[in-house]
Amino acid sequence: MIDLILKNVHAIDPITKLDDIVDIGISDGKIEKIGSIVDSENIEVIDCSGLCAVPGLFDMHVHFRDPGLTYKEDIFTGAAAAKAGGVTGVLLMPNTKPACDNVETVKYILEKGAKTGINVYTTACITKGMASVDLCDYDALKEVGVFAITDDGRPVENAELMRLALEKSVTNGMTVLSHCEDLNIINGGIINKGKVSKALHVKGMDRASEDYITAREIALAASCGAHIHICHVSTYGSVNIIREAKRDGVNVTCETAPHYFSYAEDKLLSRDADYRMSPPLRTERDREAIEQALLDGTIDCIITDHAPHTAEEKADFEKAPNGVVGLETSFAAALTMLYHKGKCTIEDIVKLMSVNPRKILGLKEVKIAQGEGCELCIFDPNLEWTVEPQKLHSKSHNSVFKGERLKGKVKYTICNGKIVYASEE
Repeated sequence: MIDLILKNVHAIDPITKLDDIVDIGISDGKIEKIGSIVDSENIEVIDCSGLCAVPGLFDMHVHFRDPGLTYKEDIFTGAAAAKAGGVTGVLLMPNTKPACDNVETVKYILEKGAKTGINVYTTACITKGMASVDLCDYDALKEVGVFAITDDGRPVENAELMRLALEKSVTNGMTVLSHCEDLNIINGGIINKGKVSKALHVKGMDRASEDYITAREIALAASCGAHIHICHVSTYGSVNIIREAKRDGVNVTCETAPHYFSYAEDKLLSRDADYRMSPPLRTERDREAIEQALLDGTIDCIITDHAPHTAEEKADFEKAPNGVVGLETSFAAALTMLYHKGKCTIEDIVKLMSVNPRKILGLKEVKIAQGEGCELCIFDPNLEWTVEPQKLHSKSHNSVFKGERLKGKVKYTICNGKIVYASEE
């Protein structure tokens, strides 16, 4: 029996090719019916006139700082931010304290994540302690639910260890994710090396740091027939390397974040550390290249690299840690910067933020179809709102979109058939 009806919602699903105004009936965590549904006094009804429904979003690159750094974020507050952004599934990065390189830490994260109302998965480290010395015990990690590995936050500095991890992935089925920044090239740089770093008299991060490791990972993956996923692409050089590798048949996928196709390095002229992240905002040429790569399919998905830091940590421009929060703004930013500028469709954005991330990780498809599990992001595509950091659900408010007027707002998030977020606005 149906217990919730979404009336008159514009359902858009690139997998089922659904693109129509329908009623959606939900029962026992699943989509019971799609079409015209008669109301009943015993059934909860939400009038979704003017709203769109798409499969729940999946962010395959977030930092929830739990365990060890929960003054910045924890699994519950991170999940709350995800819900407010229409995200029903997240993949956590392993640079916690202690690092997520062992069975006990994985179990802690997954057990806590199971209580959030959304689907929380975690990566584990490629190398023990992210020290680039010894590989982790992948068999033990896989047994407790790990299906992706990365030393995100830093690269695997030893290329042979990275090659071995990729080689093992061919047989163990783990997805290998790489943070492509050579630390020796960065050498203490804090923003993109260029005109802005010169103007501010601060040390810059040379783009070669990203381009070099991107090329290295692709060469290593090609050598053993493995799949490599490149994290948070930010340069035109990396885009060109990845595009060419795909043409050559290398099994490479990649991601970028909204700030890389929204802003360029001039944002740093304000000396505001909330615009500092790693890799950094680059030039306008880079921004345009990232945008074009999203539109032509070179970049497979949009993630946030949600990286909470406190206001106190971000107060000193030159000493602040890199990273920005983004779970509550990513979908709206994509709608604002891409869809509302006529550069792509909502369906295209859903592929980038829901379909492709799950496909890359080998997770079950989420789609709007009768009999399927119900995971939905319901939003008003035309509602304009101003990003006010203090109203965000994250513990930290270091948003690169603070003060920005965005167009497109999540109204409800449904996961496993339950409303886990409802906007108060």
